[in-house]
Amino acid sequence: MDFAIGIILLITYFLLIRFAAKGGNLMVGFFVMAIIWAGLSILGGKLTWDDAMLNIFQGGPESWGATAVIVIFGSWFGRILIETEIASSLIKKTVELSGENPLFTTVLLSLVTTLIFTSTFGAGAVVAIGIIVLPILMSLGVPKKLAVTSYLMSVGSGMYVNIVLFKQMQGIFTDYQYDMNYLKFGFAAMGVQTLMIILMLIFGLRKKKSYNWAATAAAIERKKDIPVYALLTPVIPVLLAIGFNWQPIPAFIVASLYALAVTGKLPNYKDGTRLITRTFYEGVVDVASLLGFLFILPMFNKASGVAAPFFQAVLGDIVPTNSLVLCIAFAVLIPLGLFRGPLTVFGAGSATIGILQAMGIFPVSLLFPLIYIPTIAMNLSTCPTQSWNLWALNYTKVSAKEFMLTGVPWGWLAGAINVMICYFMFG
Repeated sequence: MDFAIGIILLITYFLLIRFAAKGGNLMVGFFVMAIIWAGLSILGGKLTWDDAMLNIFQGGPESWGATAVIVIFGSWFGRILIETEIASSLIKKTVELSGENPLFTTVLLSLVTTLIFTSTFGAGAVVAIGIIVLPILMSLGVPKKLAVTSYLMSVGSGMYVNIVLFKQMQGIFTDYQYDMNYLKFGFAAMGVQTLMIILMLIFGLRKKKSYNWAATAAAIERKKDIPVYALLTPVIPVLLAIGFNWQPIPAFIVASLYALAVTGKLPNYKDGTRLITRTFYEGVVDVASLLGFLFILPMFNKASGVAAPFFQAVLGDIVPTNSLVLCIAFAVLIPLGLFRGPLTVFGAGSATIGILQAMGIFPVSLLFPLIYIPTIAMNLSTCPTQSWNLWALNYTKVSAKEFMLTGVPWGWLAGAINVMICYFMFG
């Protein structure tokens, strides 16, 4: 009985992969999968209907409530960086300091983008900053496909230490912490992907003979100068979390109020409260669809945990028990993080990691960074199904094929190196 149900579960898993790859609505897909897997677990005697209601369909979304709040505050912080013009000022200063060397300017803009997204989160922030960065890169003579890819991979690079994304993952790995054990890996992984971006730019711009130096600092419109010390704002949440063990919400509040205060956006109570209310609203809108996904996903995660014995019956003798073999498999198969495939958390990867966790073979300290790597290197950085990536392609008129041919090889290389780092640190 267990073996037969396990086979049915695997069939539905591959159907989910196919559904995700074809662009199906993941919120609906995971909801249906939660129902099917809970139903099969009831049929197999591992679950009762009362337990399913209490622990899966009610307890699942409730368990991710704290994560949803952190996502909202992170998105609000991104809106504050835009509203106060701190993000645009950072970019302007970068262009000013880089002189007339297009490659140097492009590299510096990539580094600044990475810095901003170590704490900022949300499609709204990616779009708002992209509207500034992408025209500059293209006016420098950087080919559109290279400009888009370097920008989006830089966004992804910062995500390795982004506490908002980390907290989303923590909903799956409840015992894993945002501490120095992880951050040693996170900063190393960020450095590797950043290095790949720089190498990609050097390689992609090697044949360029001339550039149209139309992108001057003056091209970035700002209402007034921003104090230099305000430019520290993007790193404040990360510094508070690392140096003082602050929780993310207080860190985002302090950083946001600091940004508003030092840029003169709090002239009086009335204007200040209106601004805070408006940016908070905009931040919620930016992540509204993501929140729906986050409330449905834990239903599926809990259902997959209950269904673990059925997978054990089918896969117990197939799944590798050696950490090195698993890491090599992940390094080779990293492109399966594309198109919401089985190696991205924002796709069928939630099922993959649920199965691996349920098998009880590998420690969470290894599984967390393993699934994080293709999620960032492929899904968030180089996949056209990611919402902000799709916006950038439409904005610049770059085809999905051009984007993927430019970014996937470099993202794959960065991911493979990071998987090996993960093995040596946690394997």
